[in-house]
Amino acid sequence: MEQWQQYIDLVQSEVVPALGCTEPVTVALASAKAAELLGGLPDSIQVKVTPNLYKNGMGVFVPGTGKAGLPIAAAVGASAGDASKGLEVLAIISEDALNLAKQMLSQRKVSVSMVSNDDVLHTVVNACRNQDKVEVCIAKSHTRFEYIVKNGEVVEQADAVQCAPASETHHLELSIDRIVDFVEQVPVSQIEFIKRAASLNRALAETGLTGDYGLALGASLQAQVKQGLLSDDLINRSMRLGAAASDARMGGAQQAAMSNSGSGNQGIAATMPVVAYAEIKDLDNDTFVRALMLSHLIAIYVKSKQNKLSALCAATTAAMGASAALTWLMEGDLAAIHRAINSMVGDVSGVFCDGAKAGCAMKVSTGASSAVKSAILAVAGNCVSAQQGIVFESADDSIVQLGVMSKTAMLSTDKAIIATMQNKQAS
Repeated sequence: MEQWQQYIDLVQSEVVPALGCTEPVTVALASAKAAELLGGLPDSIQVKVTPNLYKNGMGVFVPGTGKAGLPIAAAVGASAGDASKGLEVLAIISEDALNLAKQMLSQRKVSVSMVSNDDVLHTVVNACRNQDKVEVCIAKSHTRFEYIVKNGEVVEQADAVQCAPASETHHLELSIDRIVDFVEQVPVSQIEFIKRAASLNRALAETGLTGDYGLALGASLQAQVKQGLLSDDLINRSMRLGAAASDARMGGAQQAAMSNSGSGNQGIAATMPVVAYAEIKDLDNDTFVRALMLSHLIAIYVKSKQNKLSALCAATTAAMGASAALTWLMEGDLAAIHRAINSMVGDVSGVFCDGAKAGCAMKVSTGASSAVKSAILAVAGNCVSAQQGIVFESADDSIVQLGVMSKTAMLSTDKAIIATMQNKQAS
């Protein structure tokens, strides 16, 4: 069916490997393209980003550098980045390239400032080398070059028809019912590619479980399983694996996550509870593939109703996809899947985003916990009802309302968060 292929195309565009947090990586990508056009390491780099992108780049470690923030992302993007690799622009960083990047920072050759723009992903890098000057703009998505100018001449200009990101799904007529119908009927061979999300994010979790990255939350939970304080059940394994993968990703591991809707943590949140269930129940391949696809497609659907970046923690809302998949795996019907998502809307809708950082592992684990609890409630016939809060009878309506809240009521929250972070950095 034509619509099935549209769903597949959507997932393939929105569920992609990403090395490091996608906001610093966007800056690194623009900087890498600038260096490529200049034919070498720039003499200076000026970065201008939106407040939301600034928020998400301030506290997260850049893979392979041991340092956090947008300045190192810009510098190492210029010294080591490969712009042709998109979100994996920093896949290879030599020691010499890292030293050059650090030297740029110590010599104050990199500056970062904020600019207002309706597009929250709007990123501009101005760089010069000898007599040459370039300006690179990324907008609308984390890897889309809006325009490139060298010495006053336009080198590249994006086609206006490409402006709408793939995650704007209204034209696909997405709904929970349609997604479940697609997942249950599509030939597994057409969606088996989604297993790579499990392999990449499970491997990232193993790295996080070493305890060498981020908060080491996953490793701490693992230690308590071994001590007997925690059990290795579905809720704890989901939390542990999700937290560990986020620990590694936010802590700068030189290892890709499978992202969802432009975020590695969203991809982790949509993947790890399903992986945990599959490991405990020894799922067959076909059931596992369908559950992963259900989770990721619903996560895309939920995010499509929100801004690309906002004050709403999308790692927790992406776990709504995992809750739907868990409910389906527990043989819950369509009504049960609606109940599971509604319970999550009633649970995690108040979790705000205060930037990408090591602490995101806490929120990923919160989302995983809520996903399991909500699925268990749903299968038992219970949920947060339409008489409560922003929840509606249909989870589709609840998802829309959650998006409305993120785009309106939470704007003032977002400004307050960014102001707080700016004040902290200034002091």
